[in-house]
Amino acid sequence: MFDGSPSRRAFLKAAVAAGGAAALSACLDRAPDDPVPAGTAEFDTLPDRQHAWNDVCATDDHGNVEVPHHQILLYLDLSSDGPPTEDQRATTEQAFHVLDRAYERSHEGLLWSVGYSPRYFQRFDESLPERVDLPEPRALSPFETPDFDRQDALVHLASDRADVVLEAEQALLGEVDEANGVAVDTDLSGVFSVDDRRTGFVGAGLPAKHQSDLNGIPDGNPVPKQSPLFMGFKAGFAKNQATEDYVTIDEGPFAGGTTKHMANLRQRLKDWYDEEDQYHRIMKLFSPGHAEQGLVEGIGDNLGDDSGIDAMVDRIREDAESFGHVGHAQKAARANRDDEGNVKLLRRHFESADDDVASLHFPSLQRGISDFEAVREAMNGTDLTDVPTVRQRVNNGILEYIFAKHRGNFLVPPRRLRALPTVTGDAPMSGE
Repeated sequence: MFDGSPSRRAFLKAAVAAGGAAALSACLDRAPDDPVPAGTAEFDTLPDRQHAWNDVCATDDHGNVEVPHHQILLYLDLSSDGPPTEDQRATTEQAFHVLDRAYERSHEGLLWSVGYSPRYFQRFDESLPERVDLPEPRALSPFETPDFDRQDALVHLASDRADVVLEAEQALLGEVDEANGVAVDTDLSGVFSVDDRRTGFVGAGLPAKHQSDLNGIPDGNPVPKQSPLFMGFKAGFAKNQATEDYVTIDEGPFAGGTTKHMANLRQRLKDWYDEEDQYHRIMKLFSPGHAEQGLVEGIGDNLGDDSGIDAMVDRIREDAESFGHVGHAQKAARANRDDEGNVKLLRRHFESADDDVASLHFPSLQRGISDFEAVREAMNGTDLTDVPTVRQRVNNGILEYIFAKHRGNFLVPPRRLRALPTVTGDAPMSGE
């Protein structure tokens, strides 16, 4: 039986954040008795889309996908100059096969992916096909100064079990002999070096359990007990998310893949909780109409699978003039729909307490990075600052409370190309 006590949750968060053999050992001592479901050696039965998580994730009572509770991000650099060699590619794929064999693709096992940066593809003499929309990361507002993540690769590990993400990480880095009973006969340590490691968590109750003594969260533990995020509300409503089909690249050598923008946003929520009441928090996060009409109860679970934001988009300028505020979701939705009304971005964000600072990891999947950049531009609300009460950050959604610290762009290729692909989509799989 899973022990979800506050002390155990706090311990698991701390263990994932710390990492290393000692953290894994301590985490295994507290692991639930239920065995971790095993993976498969029949690799051709695995989906070609690395980003195909939804069918094997948990869902809430409304059918909203809930991404796994514990997450690790490994930012990796190749240990050699120039294009990768065939030996490096074979070693990488064999190391990835260890995870395939060890863990079932599920929230109770392991969900993971690997993506490659524009700088990685610059190792080749040729360029990526024009249809692959993968620019270098850049500042996406006139007031942010993020660090840019240009490491060669990003490995993203996720599971409801802290012991699984820690063990999977150690298996990739060659620091354990077995992973869920599978021999770790190959690892990435001779191919990559770890430039950075970041961690996080998400899920009802987890932010509240971890809010004490975090830089960015005021005293008094204001984060609601059932909120999955630090700002106190649900997110990721099914009807306000793109489908996995929609964000999948549908032609060219990387068909079956997607692009991933990974942002890290520091949160400063003292004024959010100490100066704003629930009415104004709803107004700023959703829209003034949501607040005025009383559409959001508590953390927003009553909204079901649809935030209702589409009904508020066309009235945004009227709201700015009438209420002196515009909503975060209201602004972003203006650019997050195509001509047929389909949502463009699939967001899988999760919180972090790395370095004892409240922050948000924001992975967004889309066919091309320009789709994300357009939504971020709409979120800036610069076009609404001619209304006297709406400033570039004040009364302008939640911009007053979030600060971009890192941005990176990555191509998440289909599984068949996940081991150090070339720009033309070559990456011979070994062992299949």
